[in-house]
Amino acid sequence: MIRVLTPAEMRDADAQACAAGSDVTLMRAAGAAIAQYVRGLTTSGRVVAFAGPGNNGGDAYAALAALEPAYDRIVYGEHEIAGSAARTDALASARAKGVELRPLPRDDRSAREALTDAFVAIDGLFGTGARLPVDAKYLPAVRALDARERRVLAIDIPSGVDALTGSVPGDAVRASATITLAAMKPGLLFEPARAYAGELWIADIGIDDATLDAHAHTFAALDDAAFLELRPRRARDADKRSAGAPLIVAGSVQFPGAAVLCARAAARAGAGYVTVATAPEAAPVLRTHLTEQVVVTLADSGAEMVCDDLLDIAKRNGSVGIGPGLGLDQWTGAMVRDFVQRCDLPMVIDASGLFHFAKHLDLLRGKACVLTPHEGEFARLSGLGTIAPGTRVERLREFTQRTGITTLLKGPATLIDDGTITHINPTGSSALATAGTGDVLTGIIATLLAQGLSPVDAAREGAYWHGLAARYCAAQRSVGVLAGDLPDALASALPPERAPNGALLRYA
Repeated sequence: MIRVLTPAEMRDADAQACAAGSDVTLMRAAGAAIAQYVRGLTTSGRVVAFAGPGNNGGDAYAALAALEPAYDRIVYGEHEIAGSAARTDALASARAKGVELRPLPRDDRSAREALTDAFVAIDGLFGTGARLPVDAKYLPAVRALDARERRVLAIDIPSGVDALTGSVPGDAVRASATITLAAMKPGLLFEPARAYAGELWIADIGIDDATLDAHAHTFAALDDAAFLELRPRRARDADKRSAGAPLIVAGSVQFPGAAVLCARAAARAGAGYVTVATAPEAAPVLRTHLTEQVVVTLADSGAEMVCDDLLDIAKRNGSVGIGPGLGLDQWTGAMVRDFVQRCDLPMVIDASGLFHFAKHLDLLRGKACVLTPHEGEFARLSGLGTIAPGTRVERLREFTQRTGITTLLKGPATLIDDGTITHINPTGSSALATAGTGDVLTGIIATLLAQGLSPVDAAREGAYWHGLAARYCAAQRSVGVLAGDLPDALASALPPERAPNGALLRYA
């Protein structure tokens, strides 16, 4: 599990760690971790850092002090500025270790020239507590640190990026990689900051797990190890139903493909027995494409009678997925609402299903349920209209706390909230920006629910796996990834079963 701490939570954790030890020890550890990353890139060469007036600049001094004399080490900064005991110690150590100290350049040309021949340029200007936008006198250094021109490593967060919201209100460093200290910062996982951060690493700087856990109240995120630990495994003595038996209520004559994608994803996610209940007109298409899944038709009769039939079928299932490709007519709405009200199985509702429940959320209160809207669907579902830029977290949190329904809000950084904590999915990919990928996600979540995961765990696990599959497909095909490619990629996209080691945890 990746600990995600807001800037305020991180300051509290730092203060507690310093009270138990010292800020000097933490900064030395940060410098050692940054130096380790540089050694992984090259064993010699010019390493240039821009150091700001605070502890972020102190981390830059500590990093270059930790590098061997084989490196040509230069720090540009305001060395005369008094700072914390840790910054003072790092500056003294840099001087003692022979690091060359030069004044911070004040114009664009000088800043670019300062980085000439640098193998690695380090951004140690401003950390999570900086006031944004960046003060004008530091803008030449910020503009010169551009990963499009050279390898740039940002310490904790690229200067100019908001560590909480991920907003970029002015000029900001565009990094090749960011080493964030002790815990992930939420802003690094949100757009547009994600594009500025590059590859993400978490550095262990000696703050113990208990201290970090005690302060992580707002956000959380999976990593590969946590994803693998949470993923259900098929028992050796499993039969096809105990392996996971979701019921998929989906499809119509207009949109039979959505049901196909959902059912195939459910099967490829590990379900042993997938049943699809669909409209009679859509059934022939589904049976053509689904040879291993069972397709049953919804009778052409009263909604109550069809609901009775579905409830009878559901007795042999472990979860329900509702919505992909369903009709938007009143009959369908009455039928699915009646079914959900009378069904006790865990369920995931998406697409057309969300349309039918937008004004009937009370029917879902107390249910083991996941809603999976995109922003347009959420605007209608929430009753509060379009989500304003920068308010996704607040809007989602208000909705889940008001309704009590676990909700997955799709987007470049998909959010999952159960009313207690917001989980940020870090595996999003632009390859998912194509029709039908949401239907695939519904099938994955339906299987995970059938295999026993709670709604919030099924949602965050499903989103993570969905993103991994999209990334895998994009690596195989740079253009033209289709939703239909994702189900068959789920197994190949699984991370290798190995534990991370060393001071740095790679996360990209």
